[in-house]
Amino acid sequence: MMTIRRVQPIDLEPLVELWEMVFPDDPSHNAPRSMLPTKLDVDDLILVAWEDGVLIGACMVGYDGHRGWLYAVAVHPDHRRKGVGTNLINASFDTLKSLGCIKVNLQVREVNNPEVVAFYESLGFKVEQRISMGKLIDD
Repeated sequence: MMTIRRVQPIDLEPLVELWEMVFPDDPSHNAPRSMLPTKLDVDDLILVAWEDGVLIGACMVGYDGHRGWLYAVAVHPDHRRKGVGTNLINASFDTLKSLGCIKVNLQVREVNNPEVVAFYESLGFKVEQRISMGKLIDD
């Protein structure tokens, strides 16, 4: 049986391993070993999914008081297409609603990632006409 809950210290090493496996090409500023402590200094809005003693999924959630965000939604490859991602995202919605959030955004990094886009569309997300911009502050 799958259990979803907020991250705890015992989850951190398996979480790093999961994110490194699912996102092997992440830029260095997203490296989970350095990013996780910084996130946890701000809040514990990371949901983890466990089944039979194995971390099978995770989702980092953000909320700025205005809008919620989903980051780094990851499901272990052996557990995909079994509802893990959907359950994680629905749990993220519940968490954000409990904080007063009324809108959730996410970004799909790859332009040519139709399977991931279709997954999010199946959960009610819609492509919005926006330009996503970013800047590393130390540039």
